[in-house]
Amino acid sequence: MAETSPSRLDELASRGAKWLGLSAAASQRHTAAVVADRFEQIAWRDTYAQSAGLRELEQELKARHAYAADLLSDVFLAAYKAGPQLRERTDMAPSRLLNHRITAALMESPEFAELRRETVGDPYAAAMAVLAQGPALRGMLERLRDAGEQAERGERAQQGAEGAATAVGEALQGAADAAGEDGTVPAAAAEAVHRAITDAEAGETAAQQAALEAAQALSAAAPAIRTGARRAAARAAETVREEAALMKAWGVGPGELERMPFDQRARLAERLRTGRLAQWAELIGRFRQMAAGERARRVENATGELVGVTLGDDLSRVIPSELANLGLPALRAVFAARYAAGELMLYDIRGEQSTGKGAVIACVDTSHSMYVAGPGGITREAWAKACALALLDQARRAKRDFVGILFAAADKLQVFRFPADRPAGITQMLDFAETFLGGGTSYQRPLTAAAELLKEEFNDTARTRGDIVMLTDDECDVTEEWTRGWNDAKRLLGFRVFGVAIGAPRAADTGSVLEALCDNLRSIEDLTDVHAAADLFRVI
Repeated sequence: MAETSPSRLDELASRGAKWLGLSAAASQRHTAAVVADRFEQIAWRDTYAQSAGLRELEQELKARHAYAADLLSDVFLAAYKAGPQLRERTDMAPSRLLNHRITAALMESPEFAELRRETVGDPYAAAMAVLAQGPALRGMLERLRDAGEQAERGERAQQGAEGAATAVGEALQGAADAAGEDGTVPAAAAEAVHRAITDAEAGETAAQQAALEAAQALSAAAPAIRTGARRAAARAAETVREEAALMKAWGVGPGELERMPFDQRARLAERLRTGRLAQWAELIGRFRQMAAGERARRVENATGELVGVTLGDDLSRVIPSELANLGLPALRAVFAARYAAGELMLYDIRGEQSTGKGAVIACVDTSHSMYVAGPGGITREAWAKACALALLDQARRAKRDFVGILFAAADKLQVFRFPADRPAGITQMLDFAETFLGGGTSYQRPLTAAAELLKEEFNDTARTRGDIVMLTDDECDVTEEWTRGWNDAKRLLGFRVFGVAIGAPRAADTGSVLEALCDNLRSIEDLTDVHAAADLFRVI
């Protein structure tokens, strides 16, 4: 065999330079499709560590896709970041091209843009969006298994090409070490360089073919990916909206949610989604909306309900356009003349005066009969507790203490106190809503407890004029001796008593015990109608 002639080092280096560049470029390939800074990566890692659901989903998806962890991270960051930026496809490691295509399809869908209104900046909501998309991701990965495997073959081919390129560099280094002072490389070292370059060329060809096949497979799968992505985003948006509405119905604001630890928020969401609380959310939301509307109808410093505009000289009810005349020197005399004549335009107010200043106390009957359901499947208990929670809101807006008293028979009573100077914790509110005592009905025990609480408030703060709201579906006798003590307490403390007979019109009949105990009594038969109690929120 003829011996290969020596080669010059500069010639070998020139021929091998291409492969050195390929080796360097390969090290810059990315495994994450969404660009993220250090803090955003920390947000993902912390959320992943706290969410058992995310970890379980990753393990499940790994059976279909080896790089499921990177896919979940991309989907999370796309939902969490304020301005998510997708890397160029050419910058991605071949094995992650499927992740890139799925993430791109999600980010391009209008449903995902809607989802992001709820998830941006909120790691819990973003994680919930990922979990909600889990079934769709599973389906996509199952259908795209062939495309994923093709992308992995492309990755292996690329790694082979990179290994061959690295071998060229090593062979060139060996040639440089063996070269003489005139740059001549021994034949054996030169042959090693030539073989390495030949292997690199073959590796490049194989990698290009594999990349082409992977690209074709992903292109063929593109319609399925787009459809699956839209379905996944739509499902996630619906799930996140439902939970946001659920939290809002129970009075949990976005700020409170963001401050809540991940695991506590997850437990709260689970508690609200299951059992009776899930069934009550819509009713509670309607009660709170109605109460807020009634508060908005009030006029500051006015005594009742706004029903229109009239004429008079009551300066506390002058409409803004009349007051504006005082700012114009030329019209001040006109204002004075109209005032003297009683012809100023005033808000026309009618109804009871809102005089309560002490605590608001809701006595809620939780005897067995309160389980009875009315129209729409709404139980008497649900209606009463939704009304009570709206009264809690009412008390807090007025900076008044609120107390919820759950009662049944004389030996069954539970008190929940919500002081005005402390936040109303959601856990305590849910405990109040979920507690059901069962048994018979006693008026004396809860009303006595309510009067004692108002007396305690009077002794501590000198506040009087509290409000007691009795929500019941039953009739009950009281003793004459107790009635005398009750009336004495009312005169001393100046509190008012409002009665609501729920699904029990006889309890509100003329001459009933409830009528004798209450200053204001109404009967509720249609449990779907929250406005039947609207006047309570104008006078309490």
